[in-house]
Amino acid sequence: MPNSVKRFVAYFSMEIALENAMPSYSGGLGVLAGDTIRAAADLRLPMVAVSLLYRRGYFNQHLAEDGSQREEPVEWKVADFLQEESARVTVPLENRRVELRAWRYDAKGVHDFSVPIYFLDADLESNTEWDRNLTGGLYAGDSYYRLCQEVLLGIGGTRILRALGYENLTRYHMNEGHAALLSLELLGQEAVKAGRTAVSGDDIEKVRAKCIFTTHTPVPAGHDRFPVEFLTRVFPQQSKFFDLKDAGVADLVRRSLQSQQAFGDLQQAAASGAMLNMTYLAFSLSTYVNGVAKQHGVTSRQMFPEVSIEAITNGVHASSWTSPSFQSLFDRHIPQWREDNYSLRSALGLPPEEVWTAHLIAKHELFERVREKTGLALDEDVFTIGFARRATGYKRADLILSDLDRLRQIAKSAGQFQIIYGGKAHPNDGGGKDIIRRIFHAKKALRKMVPVVFLDEYNLDLGGKMTSGVDLWLNTPQFPLEASGTSGMKAALNGVPSLSILDGWWVEGHLEGVTGWSIGEKRSSSGTETPSDNAKDAESLYWKLENVIIPLFYKEPRAYIQIMQHAIAINGSFFNTQRMVQQYVTDAYLR
Repeated sequence: MPNSVKRFVAYFSMEIALENAMPSYSGGLGVLAGDTIRAAADLRLPMVAVSLLYRRGYFNQHLAEDGSQREEPVEWKVADFLQEESARVTVPLENRRVELRAWRYDAKGVHDFSVPIYFLDADLESNTEWDRNLTGGLYAGDSYYRLCQEVLLGIGGTRILRALGYENLTRYHMNEGHAALLSLELLGQEAVKAGRTAVSGDDIEKVRAKCIFTTHTPVPAGHDRFPVEFLTRVFPQQSKFFDLKDAGVADLVRRSLQSQQAFGDLQQAAASGAMLNMTYLAFSLSTYVNGVAKQHGVTSRQMFPEVSIEAITNGVHASSWTSPSFQSLFDRHIPQWREDNYSLRSALGLPPEEVWTAHLIAKHELFERVREKTGLALDEDVFTIGFARRATGYKRADLILSDLDRLRQIAKSAGQFQIIYGGKAHPNDGGGKDIIRRIFHAKKALRKMVPVVFLDEYNLDLGGKMTSGVDLWLNTPQFPLEASGTSGMKAALNGVPSLSILDGWWVEGHLEGVTGWSIGEKRSSSGTETPSDNAKDAESLYWKLENVIIPLFYKEPRAYIQIMQHAIAINGSFFNTQRMVQQYVTDAYLR
């Protein structure tokens, strides 16, 4: 039983990706959370994880002939994947008590050690219809609905762990600001222990020593802000929760509200229109704060100069993202690779013809999926570029399509190529939906000269097929808005080199002509840089494809295979969650 093992780390995330048929995630944040937990299980780290149960999931994506996206709720049977626990807790919401139960999933590691993940569920008859719906959809509803979901995650999650008997927790890891309200629950616990009803500065220090916060986005929209009026509406009996006469408490409130004004209580703050910034709440109550790549650490310190922000570069779970053909190859030649991801550095010694054969098998499997989904039979001998990210403006999925005549010219002069796309736009992201439509428009314009395919319903399974089955992974974010990015890491494990803007993880993983290629030059996020020049970036991309990458692929295949092997040996061996979790243990959990 997982509960029989003492756990000291509690990992909280709004989304966690574990299985393809479990709609418990929307994208990169959830995939990273799932990979983190799997690595923790591999390393026998005494961790327990918490998220919310989404009975309607994120959404199923359907694309019309013009690329217009339509969303439908996901239908799934919770009991097919999760085991219901008997424990129940209640969380105050307005003047009601919302009852929560937990469903458990055990993530098993390579040594038969498991990390339990508890998904909180409000769909109980004791709750009102509105409250039951709080665990309905991921990133659904308005701002107030989102705050109430975060109350369930942070406060409800902390309470359910206590009810399940986890009494030895010493570290609470908040994976992004959605879980920041757990710090308020911990503060309340400390105040009760001291026989007080209001939080003091002593409580703040005790809670801060327990909390770790990972920030994931340099994009302002990624940092939740809620009117304090919402907070007083959710917790009408807690206006005196903070002893604002205590200097430490008053400072915490000022920082969390990003206000220099001194408030007598939360009601006064609400009346003034103050906003609670979840990122600053987490900053203020964490002993360790980190960004998710070295460049992201630099960018975050410029965004939040008053906060001490470290950096632990993301990774991916190696055995989960390595395709079956490469798993077989590694098992034959590097048998310890699952237990010791760093041993993948031996990939430089793999027989090149076996590397190529493994790649062709992965490519065939991807093309079979393309045929199943679209009816198109792509040529497996043609150089294939992959791009799969959430469809949103700063990721610039259509940068390569900026000049269709140039693409036609490259196909004529350097060699044929084709592009496979995947990715969902958030239901409320009109700009992201427009990008998908533009890709479909370009697809029709290019026709057979440069075949373009967009695969709908991007998920864990399709992500694995794409990152292993293309010949080149493309990434074109607007600098410096890429926190890390992990799709290129997945590609590297399968010997697929990247062509990418030097941002996020690629600043560290890039060795020109060795592990892949850069688009443009290295930039400095000094705070005075000019916005990304789309035309300049597109020209760099086109030049590399036409003069370096495509000719190398067709004319010097053994040299291309060498780059594939370096991608595995240098990047696959390092940019994995085994190394990443070990860094969290030494830098944060044992701090």
